[in-house]
Amino acid sequence: MTGWTVIWVLAGVAGVSATTWVSTPKGPNQVLIRTSVVSALTCMYLMWCIVYLAQLHPLIKPKRSDVRYLD
Repeated sequence: MTGWTVIWVLAGVAGVSATTWVSTPKGPNQVLIRTSVVSALTCMYLMWCIVYLAQLHPLIKPKRSDVRYLD
């Protein structure tokens, strides 16, 4: 697992956002639909990215409980 996954997913989310922006049907709620979809995709991507990177590079090193340390 590398950090490149984050970039590939970002490209996919950007593509879906652009497709939604272009293909939203005309109507009185067009701006609301566009904004809602793009905001939801952005929030979901950010949440996934933060969780993924936190698991990939944890701040606190896990400790093994099955190892005896000599003091």
